[in-house]
Amino acid sequence: MTNEILVVGAIPARTQAAVTAVVKDLEQAFNAHDPVALSEQFARETSWTNAVGTRLDGRAAIAEFSGPAMKGFLRDSYARYDVVKLLEITPEVIGVNVRQTPTDSSGNPVAGPHGVTTYVIARQQEGWKIVVGQNAPVDAPPAA
Repeated sequence: MTNEILVVGAIPARTQAAVTAVVKDLEQAFNAHDPVALSEQFARETSWTNAVGTRLDGRAAIAEFSGPAMKGFLRDSYARYDVVKLLEITPEVIGVNVRQTPTDSSGNPVAGPHGVTTYVIARQQEGWKIVVGQNAPVDAPPAA
């Protein structure tokens, strides 16, 4: 993940680290094609809309959808997730903007669909978890 994160609000370093760790753990689960580890980054009661517009409500629904997807159309998909902005909504609720870059299995950027994601990550009894998320595909940024 990049170190160039725009932080809006008085978000303590400890909270920034915890929230970005959720995103990093989500990235690792996606790249390992592990639907259970991926779903565990979400709160039990959550709402997630994926890149194809399917809304999944609840951690169980995310795991149920992700299993076949990761064995099917996502089996050769890998990505890097870069947190680009943290927005303090309340001290225990943080809005997070993420840029997704397609990679090969070694983490090297490749041609393919890019994405932008917005998460609302909140402190839960079991730690920081995604409570709401929206993923959207975007065109690759122009070459620098």
